[in-house]
Amino acid sequence: MTETADLKTTPLHALHISLGARMVPFAGYDMPVQYPAGVLKEHLQTRASAGLFDVSHMGQVIVRARSGNNEDAALALESLVPVDVLAVKPGRQRYALFTNEAGGILDDLMIVNMGDHFYIVVNAACKEADLAHMQAKLSATCDVTAHFDRGLLALQGPKAEAALARLAPEVAEMKFMDARALTILGAACVVSRTGYSGEDGYEISVPAEKTTEIAEALLAMDEVEPIGLGARDSLRLEAGLCLYGNDIDTTTTPVEAALEWAMQKARRTGGAREGGFPGAKIILAQLDGGASRRRVGLKAGGKAPVRGHSKLFADAEGKTLIGEVTSGGFGPSVEGPVAMGYLPMAYAAIGTVVYAEVRGKFLPMTVAALPFITPTYKR
Repeated sequence: MTETADLKTTPLHALHISLGARMVPFAGYDMPVQYPAGVLKEHLQTRASAGLFDVSHMGQVIVRARSGNNEDAALALESLVPVDVLAVKPGRQRYALFTNEAGGILDDLMIVNMGDHFYIVVNAACKEADLAHMQAKLSATCDVTAHFDRGLLALQGPKAEAALARLAPEVAEMKFMDARALTILGAACVVSRTGYSGEDGYEISVPAEKTTEIAEALLAMDEVEPIGLGARDSLRLEAGLCLYGNDIDTTTTPVEAALEWAMQKARRTGGAREGGFPGAKIILAQLDGGASRRRVGLKAGGKAPVRGHSKLFADAEGKTLIGEVTSGGFGPSVEGPVAMGYLPMAYAAIGTVVYAEVRGKFLPMTVAALPFITPTYKR
């Protein structure tokens, strides 16, 4: 295991310690996995009220066209993602995927149009590679600048709006996937109405030196509690959201991962800007003709969670291996075990029963619709 001394820290590290967090290595950072309340209570707190997450380990990048025309930056980004970036209006954002020439996923990310530049948020474990990828591919026409020193807070839950509106009343007007530059407690922030919990909420990019002040102001509110990585994982799993490195990676295509909804008509076969992204030939062929396997939701009976890497079989005797669980655990809001994994198309229909190997036993799991909960995004 990585020694704590070798780990990076976020601007909130001292605050986590003062709150009694249990810290663990994650993506090269010393991060809070849970606080004294525990994962179960933190999960339910986020679903019922509001939870504050430190996601400052993620990568924040600015892409700006040297021409001064933001449409040039949009078209440049389209050379890396199978997404219609040109259609993202100022003050809006879109989920996207970096793909490689084999159609695999290098990372998933958010692309935000800030009017005169694009603000991009990438995963922590991939951020150095993503930055190098963008600089190598876009630097002929764009300036690509890392802001890895900034703080990033995620405020999630049905009472997130009421809490954040006390510090920035304008956030109440925002809808899901809106983004704005706002001043909070004197700090120049970028606020987006999004998150990775399945709940309404916000992500707030903050100058490093103001991150603790803003976090403490939110935590002082009755409805807000600190939430660690443990509950973040169970929340996103119930919401059917992928974790890069688990559910998606360079061996999975967007179509196999059931993420074709992220690919707009303009980039598909016959679209105005068809293809033009890495792996387009493979991905478009799968969009048109189907893939051989699919990411699916899985529910198990009983209370025993089925964890990632559990093998999936077609039969209760474990003779025919057909897939693997990529993420799994107990869903506190669902009140039962939930998982995601990949299955051949012949087994991917909702209602199909497969068998997961758990400690030498073969437990029945039923293919289920994703997400497992009903998201509460403010449309």
